[in-house]
Amino acid sequence: MIVTIDRLGHLGDGIAPGPIFVSGVLPGEVVEGTPDGDHLLNPKIITPSPDRVKPPCRHARACGGCQLQHASDAFVAGWKQEVVANALAGQGLTAEFLPLVTSPARSRRRATLSARRTRSGVLIGFHARASDTLAEIPDCRLLHPGILAAFPGLQALVQAGGSRTTELSLQVTLTRGGPDVSVTGGKPLDSTLRLDLARLVEAHGFSRLTWDGETVALRDRPALTMGQATVIPPAGAFLQATAEGEAALLSAVRQALGPQKRVVDLFSGIGTFALPLAETMEVHAVEGDAAMTRALDLAARGTPGLHRVTTETRDLFRRPLEPDELKPFSAAVIDPPRAGAEAQTDRLAASAIPVIAAVSCNPVTFARDARSLTDAGYRLDWVQVVDQFRWSTHVELVARLSR
Repeated sequence: MIVTIDRLGHLGDGIAPGPIFVSGVLPGEVVEGTPDGDHLLNPKIITPSPDRVKPPCRHARACGGCQLQHASDAFVAGWKQEVVANALAGQGLTAEFLPLVTSPARSRRRATLSARRTRSGVLIGFHARASDTLAEIPDCRLLHPGILAAFPGLQALVQAGGSRTTELSLQVTLTRGGPDVSVTGGKPLDSTLRLDLARLVEAHGFSRLTWDGETVALRDRPALTMGQATVIPPAGAFLQATAEGEAALLSAVRQALGPQKRVVDLFSGIGTFALPLAETMEVHAVEGDAAMTRALDLAARGTPGLHRVTTETRDLFRRPLEPDELKPFSAAVIDPPRAGAEAQTDRLAASAIPVIAAVSCNPVTFARDARSLTDAGYRLDWVQVVDQFRWSTHVELVARLSR
C-alpha cells in the first residue's frame, strides 16, 4: 500500500486518509508499507518531507524514548504550538502565542529507567516503541550527562537487588548531593541486601536510595535549588524534567502575574513556583501530598529574606478552594496534573481573582478548563508553549487569564 501522510496525531504517528496510522513519518511524505488493519507496517519513505532530518541519536531507531527525532526542530516547535491551538479551537478559543522555548539536548535531570538482570549482566534503558523490549542507551542524547554517569552504579544496584524474572523501575533525579534513586520492583529487603545496597550508595556517590518506598541509605542530602531556597524533596517527588524547562515555566508565570502582594499557588508540589515567587510576594501554597507540603514548608522556613509563605495540605480534586477562601489573593497560580483541575477551575471561575497563571502539561484539559474560565468572564491573554520534553510528543504551557 502507498499512502500520503496528511498530518500527525497527538502521539506522533502519521495519519493518512482512511485513517491509516504510520509511525516515524511526517506530513506530506509518500510512504509504502504493509497494511495491517488501520496501521501501515515496515514503512518505506518514497517522497521525504523537507522537514525530515537524520536523528541525532544513534539509539533513535531501537529506543522508544523519543518519538520525533526524525523531524526538524522548527517542525516540532510549529507542531507543538499547533497542537495547543487545535485544542483551544475545539473549545472555541483563540490566543496570542509567545515564542516557544525548547530545552537543549542532554538536559533531562530526572528520568525513569527500566532495568533487568540478564545472563550476561544488567540491561538498563528505555522500552522500544510499543514493546517490552529494552533498548540500551549508553550515548543517549536526551539524558543529562550526570544521569549517564550514574549507570555503573545503577547496574550494580540491579545486579544486587534485581532478578532475571522481573523488571525494575529506576527513578533517577540529579541533586546537589548526587543522584537520588528510587527503585521499585526489586527483591524484598533483608539484612544482607540492605548492607549491600548501602555500600553501593557510598561507593557510587548516590545521595539517597529508596527501595520500594523505604529509604535504605542516605549518604548526602538530595538537595534541590528553587530560587534562593534549598528543598529536600520526598523520594519520587515530582520535579520539572529539565532545569531549563523549569526556568522557562517560572519566567512565564512571573510574566503572567506581574507585581502582586499575595498569591495562591494551587497544586504547588515542592515549591517550583511558590518559593521563587516568595522572593517578591506573599504566597499561600496548597498541595495534596503531605510530604511535599512539608518539604516546601521546611525550605521556606530555612530561607532568609522571603516574604511570608504559608502551606496547606488539601485534596483540591475533592475539596477545591472556595470563592470566599480565594478572596484574600490578588492572583493565582494553578499547575494541575494531566487530568486538569475541573473542580478547582469551577471555583476560580466563580471567584473575583483578577489574574490567573495557568500551567499545564495537557493541552486538551487546559483548553477545557480555560473555556470554563472564559465563560465566567476571564480573557485568555496569551499562551507560552514550553518544549521541555525535547523530541517527544509531550507539550507543556503557561497561559495568562485575566478578568
